[in-house]
Amino acid sequence: QVQLVESGGGLVQAGGSLRLTCAAAGRTFSSSAMGWFRQAPGNEREFVATISGSGTSVYYADYADSVKGRFTVSRDNAKNTVYLQMSSLKAEDTAVYYCAARLGSTMGRRTIEYAYWGQGTQVTVSS
Repeated sequence: QVQLVESGGGLVQAGGSLRLTCAAAGRTFSSSAMGWFRQAPGNEREFVATISGSGTSVYYADYADSVKGRFTVSRDNAKNTVYLQMSSLKAEDTAVYYCAARLGSTMGRRTIEYAYWGQGTQVTVSS
């Protein structure tokens, strides 16, 4: 079992930055690929970013086209934490952001690939 808790959301002006944090507890964290998803009112939950799991210091990341170049996903296995640094925020980035964990180490873009989910944190970007 894995427990995930997101934090760092809030209200920010367009063009601003936020860093989301996902704290994990439970099974071995370093070997799990992690993902960030978001869901705006009336929309389906969509992929934002993912980072691979690994027993080494080498990780791979993948991003949705809509956030590529603006968002950066990273992880600190010593702290059992994954981060999503968001810059140049736009009004269309407004959503509830969710952290998710896979059972394996391979990155994933689909919600069905993730076994564990956090409760989400609200990000609101004012234009």
